[in-house]
Amino acid sequence: MKNIFLAALLCTGVTAFSQQPNVINSVKTLSGVQQPFLFSVSTLTEPGWNINYSGSYGKNTTNPFGFNGVDQQFAVSGYLGSRFTLYAKAGIGFNESGGIRSLQQVEVIRDLIGGGGKAQGFRFGTGLGVRREWTNENVVFSRLTAALGNKLWNLAGNLLIEKAFDKDRDEVDLITAVGFHHKLGKQFFAGFEAAGEDLEGFWDKDEAEGGAKLFIGPSVNMTTKDSHFLFSLSGGPIIYATSSTRNIDSAPRDLNLSNNGYTVRFRVGFK
Repeated sequence: MKNIFLAALLCTGVTAFSQQPNVINSVKTLSGVQQPFLFSVSTLTEPGWNINYSGSYGKNTTNPFGFNGVDQQFAVSGYLGSRFTLYAKAGIGFNESGGIRSLQQVEVIRDLIGGGGKAQGFRFGTGLGVRREWTNENVVFSRLTAALGNKLWNLAGNLLIEKAFDKDRDEVDLITAVGFHHKLGKQFFAGFEAAGEDLEGFWDKDEAEGGAKLFIGPSVNMTTKDSHFLFSLSGGPIIYATSSTRNIDSAPRDLNLSNNGYTVRFRVGFK
């Protein structure tokens, strides 16, 4: 499966370079910025392809908040037709014990409401994806996306329903994310991002992966005048909000459930 992920990512990258994107007049609105958030994904609002490089450092963290150590990721995204958005990424991580891990993910999201090149207003979409995680487990997931924006601000959120093919993981994982940005200058935006993982831990005391985990932190975003480059930064604490009664000594994730954690992530994008 690892080879399939890498092949898909390579093919997508070749397509991104070989196709000439439509020429558009870039509008300096927050809702026109391609993927301003680091923890919340939504469908694209402009034609063309985007290439991203990102890195993070995390302590006592798990996916989707980041990597428990230092990681680097490369990603491509773009429109397939008028309403489909393709995301593909691959990453390499270096944990504190000296080990090296890898990550691959591919997903397609379709706009059901809005989208289709419209940067402002309400957008709602749904998609499917597959991922090979840092700890070598294979995961399939479905994503619901929603975004609302205008010339001054943007609000976006996600709901992920994941199924991991590992006996020590939950039957189903629920992951949410939300982000808000407000325009503070011609190319500068700021706000916050928040995310929650294993939220079933709030009502299921036997949750397999240690209980619910929450993240919240500030988020900033800046674009260049020609809108070709995008710079994003976000980070904050990870709070282990509940604890599970299940014995998680053999859990596949690298974390210490007795302590909270934190994560910091940046991204440089090119369109």
